[in-house]
Amino acid sequence: MRRTLYGPDHAAFGESVSEFIDRYITPRHEAIIEQRFIDREIWKRAGESGFLGLEVPETYGGSEAGDYRFNAMFTELLSGVSAALPSAFGIHVDIVAPYLIKLTTEEQRERWLPGFCTGDIVTAIAMTEPAAGSDLAGIKTTAKQEGTDWVINGSKTFITNGFNADLVVAAVKTSPEKKSKGITMFAIEKGMPGFERGRKLDKVGQPESDTAELFFTDVRVPAENVIGEVDRGFVHMMTFLPQERLNAAVSNLAHAKALFGETLTYVSERKAFGKSVGSFQFNKFTIAELATQIDVTQAFIDACVTAHTEGELSAADAAKAKWWTAEIQNKILDTCLQLHGGYGYMNEYRIAQAWKDARVTRIWAGSNEIMKEIIGRDLGL
Repeated sequence: MRRTLYGPDHAAFGESVSEFIDRYITPRHEAIIEQRFIDREIWKRAGESGFLGLEVPETYGGSEAGDYRFNAMFTELLSGVSAALPSAFGIHVDIVAPYLIKLTTEEQRERWLPGFCTGDIVTAIAMTEPAAGSDLAGIKTTAKQEGTDWVINGSKTFITNGFNADLVVAAVKTSPEKKSKGITMFAIEKGMPGFERGRKLDKVGQPESDTAELFFTDVRVPAENVIGEVDRGFVHMMTFLPQERLNAAVSNLAHAKALFGETLTYVSERKAFGKSVGSFQFNKFTIAELATQIDVTQAFIDACVTAHTEGELSAADAAKAKWWTAEIQNKILDTCLQLHGGYGYMNEYRIAQAWKDARVTRIWAGSNEIMKEIIGRDLGL
């Protein structure tokens, strides 16, 4: 079915993204997997192309597209390569960007946004802790005020871009007695004494993105690095989480869609008992089901992208998009692996890596169970 989400400008932008991928990512992809992080040179090339500052005002070096569909196009095309690339770039472009644009002072924007757009400053967001994942109100990292500074102690884990980030937007308890109403967002910068990174975590999938533990021991952060209002961090996070979940949904579906296309080619060419594997009735019906699920899901995601572009995407609809696409993605990739037979279990086949990469999407950006809780509450339950 023909999609109507994108116009000529988005298509032209997509051609630029595809060229960037072909020139700078594809030739380095195996090396990126091996080293488990994206080269800074690639970040800078993305910055030169205008991909990192899609939401940043031109005053600070951004593109100021004013249209989330450009973000979605960038995410879709990266997802065709792997699930890790849109995760790493999405943290920066889709998730951290709103904090640095909408909650900062003029001095902060001038200090951080130009480097953010060029790739000289790579960012991460630190919410998750060893004992607090989906329960953001349960974070234990604290900040105590000493004069005009804040002294931060605690740790974070599973932080994408965490190993190489220059600036980390961290959720920290400033008034523990207030629980969720006592969280503040801080910009913690590379080189601050007491800020240390643990090892790059050894994940099941998505090796291209560096994921790390972060440790804060008496890290002295100036008041000028507070993002937004003190004790209003939870409200800020809830405001921006729908965009994070939409980014995840766009990526989930695009990733599954790309691997489905490759599997369709495979079952059309692979022979068994003198016929193509895809021509057997059971396989044909299975593939027909997957194709339908992709098209139906795409229609909903496109509607969500349109709603968000118009400032109308609700938290509940973002939750629906996130949990549904994660389930569909994992179902599609598991079925595609099965259709590859024994070859699907070999790491040299893209479907094997994609299958491993996808499993986390049912966990991150709020687990699928939490997404259903959000939807249920929206229904008055």
